Amino acid sequence: MSEREEPVAPPRTLSIAGGLVPKVERLIAKSSVHGDPAFYDPTLFEWTAKLESAHPAIRAELDALLLSRQPIPGFEEISHDQTKLTDDKRWQTYFLLGYGVPFEDNITACPQTWAALQYVPGLVTAFFSILAPGKSIPLHRGPYKGVLRYHLGMKVPPRGDIDITVGNETRGWEDGKSLVFDDTYLHKARNLSGEERVVLFVDFERPLRAPLSWINRGVLKLIARSGFVQEAKSNYEEWRRANTA
Repeated sequence: MSEREEPVAPPRTLSIAGGLVPKVERLIAKSSVHGDPAFYDPTLFEWTAKLESAHPAIRAELDALLLSRQPIPGFEEISHDQTKLTDDKRWQTYFLLGYGVPFEDNITACPQTWAALQYVPGLVTAFFSILAPGKSIPLHRGPYKGVLRYHLGMKVPPRGDIDITVGNETRGWEDGKSLVFDDTYLHKARNLSGEERVVLFVDFERPLRAPLSWINRGVLKLIARSGFVQEAKSNYEEWRRANTA
């Protein structure tokens, strides 16, 4: 990390439940079934192949969504904490699930995508993540180490600096291919091309050994009930009323 590139502070999720989350995070790396690297081999998770196989059906629903010109909110319009990362509505998010809270209208509009997501054990969050041309996401860390992050490349421009750096490793996306990583490593992303970059963005329960796996599931339930998540759902409903007929 350069001297000028300071990471964005972690979001409010880390203070949920009276400081329980930071204490649990300190134990998670030791109990992780697949270790604690920045990036994981996607084949460690058998369901990634099933989602890759479903790519054509998911891409068809994404294309229909984009062609419909349906308004899609900027991430900061749904989660105000994201203004630390983006404030120009050029990182758009089409949510299906947010920390276990469903976005029913969007699920109805994307039934094949939702059906494919049922392959993911411990599904926590899912949305289409759309980076506008020339958009970069600054260095930051994710809210909680009890999940891992999955990206399925949906619409990746063929040229330009289009990649994600997690820890000290940089990877590019490919259409129909999987990336799995730990978003609590400092990370950043960029789409320095002339086209949109879209991935299916998923958080899922990190495979852990018992009894920490049980504790982790409880923490995730606490997060789902927190004001941090409920506020985002309320913001989305308010945005939807204001932007749809």
